[in-house]
Amino acid sequence: MDNPSGPAAQRPAVVIAGATGFVGWHLARALCRDHRVVGLSRTPPSDDDTPVEWRACDLFSLRQTEEALKGATQAFYLVHSMLPSARLTQGSFEDMDLICADNFARAAAQAGVKQIVYLGGLIPDEPELSQHLSSRLEVEETLASYGVPVTALRAGIIIGPHGPSFRIFRTLVERIPVIPCPAWTSSLTQPIALDDVLRLLRYCLEHPSRQNRDFDIGSPDVMTYRRLLERTASLLRLKRKFLHVPLIGTTWCRLWLCRVTGAPKAMVGPLLESVKHSMVARDRKLQEAAGIPGIPFEDAVAAAIAGEKGPGRTVPPPAARSSRRTSRPNDVRSVQRMALPKGLSARWAAEQYSAWLPGFFRTILRAEVDEKKNVRFVLLFPRVNLLELAFSKERSGRTDRQVFIITGGVLARKVVRASSRPRLEFREVLHGSVMLVAIHDYRPTLPWFVYNITQALVHLWVMRSFGAFMEGLGKRK
Repeated sequence: MDNPSGPAAQRPAVVIAGATGFVGWHLARALCRDHRVVGLSRTPPSDDDTPVEWRACDLFSLRQTEEALKGATQAFYLVHSMLPSARLTQGSFEDMDLICADNFARAAAQAGVKQIVYLGGLIPDEPELSQHLSSRLEVEETLASYGVPVTALRAGIIIGPHGPSFRIFRTLVERIPVIPCPAWTSSLTQPIALDDVLRLLRYCLEHPSRQNRDFDIGSPDVMTYRRLLERTASLLRLKRKFLHVPLIGTTWCRLWLCRVTGAPKAMVGPLLESVKHSMVARDRKLQEAAGIPGIPFEDAVAAAIAGEKGPGRTVPPPAARSSRRTSRPNDVRSVQRMALPKGLSARWAAEQYSAWLPGFFRTILRAEVDEKKNVRFVLLFPRVNLLELAFSKERSGRTDRQVFIITGGVLARKVVRASSRPRLEFREVLHGSVMLVAIHDYRPTLPWFVYNITQALVHLWVMRSFGAFMEGLGKRK
C-alpha cells in the first residue's frame, strides 16, 4: 500500500531499511498493526496487502535516503550489501555497506530520528575478525557517527521461514547423504529464533535510549556447527552420515556449498569466513530485561518449517522470491578505500585529486580542470571529450563529502534520472580516518565486454595510483 492518507499518515513514522529482506519483511508486518511503518526498498513490492507505506529508496543515494526518512522518529537498519547492486561492481562489500550506512546515518540526523536500531552479528572476543564481522562493527560505528543514538542487537544464525543463513545448512542436510565436516564445524554457534528477534526489536523500539548501546542475543542452546547439522537432520527425520575431514580452509567448501545449496557465492563466502570463529553471546541481559528467554533450537526449526510448508505458511519476503540471477541495472558502481591523513577532509582530498589529474595524464590523454573544479578527460588526436565531470556545489556544502556529476562525454551514456545521477564522490567515513572514492549509477557507452577490459581497468589503475599518492602525502605530514 503506497502513500496512505488520513490520520494514520500524520502519526510518527517508524522506518525500516531493508524491509523486503528476511527480518525486515516479518518485522514490518508485525509492527504495522499498531505503528505507522514505512518500508524502504530499492524496488518496493507491488503485491503487499498490509498497511505498510512503501518508499522507493536506493541507500547508495544520499538524496533518496534523505527523502525516504522524512517524518521518521525511529528507524531500523536491517541492510547488508553482500550481493552486487550493479551490473559491474568494483570494490568490497564492506565498503558498499559503509556508504549505505553513512547515507542512512546522515539522513537520520537531518530528519531528527531519535533512535536507530541495528541488527548485526555476534562478535567473538578475538583480535582478528573475518571481513564479514569487521564490516558489521564498522556499520554499527558508522550509524552512530552523526549523533543519533544506536541500539545494536548482535545475533548469530536466525532461524525462521525463508531465512537465508539457516536455509544453507538445512538445504545441505536435505540434499547430501554423507556430509563432510571440516575443522570449522567444531566452532560454536548460538542461533536464535526469528520470533525472538522480532520481539526484541519491538522491545527496543518501545524502550528507546539516548545512549549508544549493544546487546548480544541468542537462544538457550549453544552447539557446534556439526551438532547443528546433526540436530537439523534429526528434526527432518533424515538419516545422514557425518564425516570428519581434516581440512582447515574454506575456499573448497565455499564452491561446494554454492553448488549444493544454490546460494550465491557473494553470500556464502563471507559467511564461511565468519564460521571459523566461535560466536556465542557474552550475556543475554536484554532478553532478561525484556522477559524473552529464547525459543529452544528444536522449536525454532519446527516453526520455520511450518512457516514454509504448513497450512498457515507465511508469505516469503520479496528478497526470497526473486531469483538470484535477477538482472541488475546496466550501471557501474566502483568504490575504493583510501587512508585520509589525520586532520584533513574529503574537500581537501577532492582538491588534491583535481590538482593531481593533469600531471597524471600528460600524453595523448589529458585531464583538464577549470577554475570551478570541473574536470574534462580529453583525447588529443583526434580531439574528443571522453568524460565530463561537473563539480556539484549544491551537494558538496559539507567538507566531509564532495560530489562531481558525470554530465557528458562520448564514454557516458545519457540517461535521464530524477533522483540518481551518475556521479563521482569523495566521502569521509569512520570519523574521518577513512575516505571512500566512489562512482555511482554510471552507464558506459562501450559494449560491456570492451568496457570490462579497457575503461574499467583504467579506472582502477587511476584510483590505485591516486591512493598511493595520498598515502605518500600522509607520510609527509
